[in-house]
Amino acid sequence: MLAARVSRATPRLTQQLRTPAQRRFASTNEFINERQHIKEHAQGTTELWRKISLYGVAPCLLFAGANAYYLWTEHWSHWDHMPPLEERTEYAYQNIRTKNYQWGNGDKTLFWNDDVNFHRKDKV
Repeated sequence: MLAARVSRATPRLTQQLRTPAQRRFASTNEFINERQHIKEHAQGTTELWRKISLYGVAPCLLFAGANAYYLWTEHWSHWDHMPPLEERTEYAYQNIRTKNYQWGNGDKTLFWNDDVNFHRKDKV
């Protein structure tokens, strides 16, 4: 008797459980399709930017580096035509010292470069 009831109620129960699940999966199917579309788009966009980075940015960086090196060497070639640092004119507004610096001999700034900067102590 119990087995007959269970066997008779089983198709109804499975039908009742299946209907909301089918509706839920039908609405989820749109969500899944949208997510799949987003993944495909993201994969394509990622591949595009990877190619741009490898084949576009790298040559531009090489070109910019070569240009910077060319300009750097051209700039220093002008120094060959200038008089030595000791013979250059020192103006009153250059190398003004109101007190000594805390480092070194007190005469050179933190960014002092001996190849470019020169300071005559006897003139100041």
